[in-house]
Amino acid sequence: MWTRRRRGNGRSRRSRVAVEELAAQHAAGVRLWHEGRAADAAAAFTEAFEGCRARLGRDDPATLAAAGNLAAARFASGDWQEGIDLLGASVATRTRVFGHTDPRTLTAVDALATAYRLVGRIDEGLALAERVAEERERLLGPVHLETLTSQLGAALARAAFGDVEAAIAVLERALAGAEPFHGSRHAHVIALRSNLARCYALLGRSGDALVAFDRAAADATAVLGRRHPDTVALFDDMAHAHQPSWFFSIGRFGR
Repeated sequence: MWTRRRRGNGRSRRSRVAVEELAAQHAAGVRLWHEGRAADAAAAFTEAFEGCRARLGRDDPATLAAAGNLAAARFASGDWQEGIDLLGASVATRTRVFGHTDPRTLTAVDALATAYRLVGRIDEGLALAERVAEERERLLGPVHLETLTSQLGAALARAAFGDVEAAIAVLERALAGAEPFHGSRHAHVIALRSNLARCYALLGRSGDALVAFDRAAADATAVLGRRHPDTVALFDDMAHAHQPSWFFSIGRFGR
């Protein structure tokens, strides 16, 4: 997005400096996002988006990237409806500019699918999630990280919809392909296994759930440490593997 070619493509020095400042604002937003500071990230992305739109145009890839990140940050900071509205606009613009199956468009659709699922608009979220999962597998292959992300989202949407058996089938298939390729301690593999364990537990398959939880918790501990919030959540879930009601909200906020 922020390439040397872009910075040196004939613009004046003042213009190049302005673009570099926008890149720095966007990078600051990304850093804040990874630190879990969604509201602060949204403020940084707002500045980057408005600057990109003014300097580069509304359809420039950098503008669209900032717009998509702003939408996600708004949603994550609690402005759910505004976030969904911005995500929908991001999907529409990327579809118009890049096409339906461009990876950048699919990223926006995937984000909108997740937002729909988390706020309970399960039918809409499921339809979008399964569309993206199918397109990414076709375009990128079954073990690409973006494909695995989409498959996990589609499985969670299925679980939230109430079709837990179908969710398990998606997760088992994804895990069977991902683990030999990426290794058991890759973040995506741990996520697939931990959510598979939750689905097992939700269906009352506590034995299968405990085996999966134990493996996921051990791998998470090795990678993240015992005190990391994700590891703590895994051990907490494992302690409730015999209580299906503990996992009722899988695929929604709180899970």
